[in-house]
Amino acid sequence: MTAAAHIFRLDSVSKRYGETVALDNINLSVDRNEYVSLLGPSGFGKTVLLRTIAGFEAPDEGRIEVNGVDVSSLPAHKRGIGFVFQNFALFPHLTVADNIGFGLANRDVPAGKDEIATRVNDIIKLVGLEGLAARGVGQISGGQKQRVALARTLITEPKLILLDEPLGALDANLRGRMRNELRAIRERLGVTFLHVTGSETEALAMGDRIIVLDHGHIAQFDIPDTVYSAPATPNVAKFLNRYNVFDGSVSGTSFKTEYGDLAFTQKTKSDRPAYAVRYDRVAVDADESAGKGPSVPASFVASEYLGSSIMYFFEAMGGKVIEVEHHLSNGAPKTFDTEKSYRLRWKPEDAIVFG
Repeated sequence: MTAAAHIFRLDSVSKRYGETVALDNINLSVDRNEYVSLLGPSGFGKTVLLRTIAGFEAPDEGRIEVNGVDVSSLPAHKRGIGFVFQNFALFPHLTVADNIGFGLANRDVPAGKDEIATRVNDIIKLVGLEGLAARGVGQISGGQKQRVALARTLITEPKLILLDEPLGALDANLRGRMRNELRAIRERLGVTFLHVTGSETEALAMGDRIIVLDHGHIAQFDIPDTVYSAPATPNVAKFLNRYNVFDGSVSGTSFKTEYGDLAFTQKTKSDRPAYAVRYDRVAVDADESAGKGPSVPASFVASEYLGSSIMYFFEAMGGKVIEVEHHLSNGAPKTFDTEKSYRLRWKPEDAIVFG
C-alpha cells in the first residue's frame, strides 16, 4: 500500500466550547517533510487546533488522519505525534538525560537501559547539549531547556512534531538563533513540524508554508511570499502587521473612503471591502495638495527606531494611525515636525483592494 503524500489531514473538523466556536469546519492537509507555521492572534484557535491534532482535545465533528490512518478516536499517546509545549513541561526532579529519555523508558514496551543511553547520547549531540546530560533542568538556560524539550520529543522518532509557541519564553536574540536551529534539525531528520506562533516575523522566517487562522477557520494557506505580498483577506493583511488597512467601498477602479477616493489596480475577492497598502510602500510628502495617485492627509505623531528601519506614525482624520516604514538602506532617516500636516502617497499598483 502506497503511503499517503500527506503526513496528516483534517476533514471538516470543528470544536466548540459552549457557544464559542474554536474551530470551524477545518479542512487541511500538510505534506511530509515540511515546516508549516500556524499564525493568528491570541484566541483565534491556534492552540486548540494543535491540541486537537495531538489528541488532547476531541473534535465535535470531523476526521483526523495521521500517516494515512484515522486517529480520531485514538488517545494522544497512540498517535505517534510529538508535542513541544510552550512552557517546555520538563520534569524538575530529573536530569537533562533523564528528561530526554523519559519517553523511551515509560512507553508500553520500555527500551533497555543501554539503548536509552545510546539514543539519549545521540540526540544530545544532535541538539547541541553536550556536557549537560547530568545537570538538573533548573541549572540550564531557557534556550537549553527548549532544546531538552525538543530532544525529548525527537527521541521517540515521530514523523510529525507539533510546537506550541516554543520560542515565546526566549529573549529576542536567542529566538533568532533557535529559529535557525529548529529548521536545521527538522531538515536533518526529515520530519514535519507544525509550529504555532503569534509572531508574523517568526511565521514568515520559518515556514515552508504558512497557515493563517482567523476566528477558527483557515483564512489562507500558502508560501510565505504569497501570504506577505498577496494576503487573502483584510484580516490576514492586518495580522501580518505590515499593512495599513482602510475601510470603505469599491466603486469602479477607485475605493471610496472618508479620506477620499483611492485608486487601485488589483482586487482580491472578499466578503468584506477594504483597501490595504504596505507600510514600506508609503511615501511622505510635505506638499499637502492632493496631487496624482492615491494619498491621505495626516499629521506626524512619532517615530520608532528598529535598527535596519524606522517606523513613522501619522494620524489621519478620525484618529486612524497610519504607519510608514523607511528602510535605512534606502537613505538617511527623515525628520518630520510633530503635529504638522503631510500628504501620505503611494502608487495605485502597490495597493490591494478587497471586495
